[in-house]
Amino acid sequence: MTKVIRQSVVLPASPAKLYAQYLSPRAHGAIAGGKVTVGARPGAKFSAFGGALSGHTLQTVPGRLIVQAWRSTKFHKRDADSTLILRFTPAGRNRGRIELTHVNVPTQDYKGVSKGWPQYYWKPWRKVLAKR
Repeated sequence: MTKVIRQSVVLPASPAKLYAQYLSPRAHGAIAGGKVTVGARPGAKFSAFGGALSGHTLQTVPGRLIVQAWRSTKFHKRDADSTLILRFTPAGRNRGRIELTHVNVPTQDYKGVSKGWPQYYWKPWRKVLAKR
């Protein structure tokens, strides 16, 4: 059985900047606190947190949308990849909203993934932006 995670966060940067940071290995690594492999072209590999997360990019719309196939080390071998959809929209002057929809998350990883986004992405991302 799988579940869907939906989250929305507003960060103090334009949607275009947030999009670019997510797809930049250096900026994404600063947010995640370690080496990240990521790219915008379909098929580009994704890896973060020492390989605890892996997958590949499925589709992007520059400045607006990122779709990735994801899996974590908590997925069983028979589990299909989950699909991560990040939509970037304006949320006021120099603020951007990230609408996250993460589908096909296996039940055994649902709690970790749903709590992981705020803990490992939203809070650190806000700190990285505050330093600039």
